[in-house]
Amino acid sequence: MTRETSSAMADVGRILRPDLLLPLLRRFGPLLALLLMSGALAMLSPHFLTFENVLNVFRQSAVNALLALGQLLVIITAGIDLSVGSVLGLCCVLAALFLKAGVPASVAIAATLALGTALGMTNGLLFTKLRLPHPFIPTLGMMNVARGLALVLSGGFPISELPEDFRFWGAGALGGIPMPVIIVLVIYALFHLFLTRTTVGRDIYAIGGNKQAALLSGIPVDRRLITVYAMSGGLAALGGIILAGRMNSGFPLAGVGAELDAIAAVIIGGASFFGGVGTVWGTLVGALIMGVLRNGLNLLDVSAYWQTTVIGIVIVIAVWVDVLRQRALERRRVLRK
Repeated sequence: MTRETSSAMADVGRILRPDLLLPLLRRFGPLLALLLMSGALAMLSPHFLTFENVLNVFRQSAVNALLALGQLLVIITAGIDLSVGSVLGLCCVLAALFLKAGVPASVAIAATLALGTALGMTNGLLFTKLRLPHPFIPTLGMMNVARGLALVLSGGFPISELPEDFRFWGAGALGGIPMPVIIVLVIYALFHLFLTRTTVGRDIYAIGGNKQAALLSGIPVDRRLITVYAMSGGLAALGGIILAGRMNSGFPLAGVGAELDAIAAVIIGGASFFGGVGTVWGTLVGALIMGVLRNGLNLLDVSAYWQTTVIGIVIVIAVWVDVLRQRALERRRVLRK
């Protein structure tokens, strides 16, 4: 073996070291998966990479992207919010009811966002003030309460024919770019700054990394957790507004199962169920992966039943990968000691 070959192999070994490779995979793995999936679907279907279809993928991914962003905030704190799909459905109905009652679109949107935020805040208050062992409990309860209220308020029927100025936010476009896409990009940019440039954002990561240490450091943990769940509810409400505008209807079954897609997007995007890890842009890539997967399966004429099966498998794989990542991190910590 020549000296040059040995040097090259040593360089490759340094690059492939686990302590260097794992952070790279966490950061760029979701983007690589999105590119590989898109390339495979482009070869399988000539319609996938058309401009209209790509724009459609972005538009259809917008609602899940908003739900996933709220879910990211919760998961960073090592929590979970099972109520986002039901809150979306309830807010979808509430917005339509406000509009049918003659409320101006701007007021209806503001009121719906406030109510969604209040529902999320209720989750946070129940979790922190009742000292429940896990946020699974209050958010599961809210999931059923919000869905039940949506069905009661709507009578179980969609509320259609919404005003044009309201529909613009879900079905309109600006400069050829769908409004849902613009809204998502603006919201994601703001939350990126929030998580990386503010004290509250750093506190959220600290709580997920070690809640007890955060308490001892003087971080107001309960207040931060209430804020996180309130934001999750507000983002679900925004998703409901966009969906109602796009579908020209407030329907009570909107968002059924959406919490699973949101959780999958967050974990695929590099966040961890164990808390303290996750990025805004990784979550956006995760939401796009889910959107591309659903779109590709539709183009390949895969039945809805099999699509549900595939999504379930993706969720299990995503959680399994997260567990493997956590085990690798634990091994690295042990070796350092």
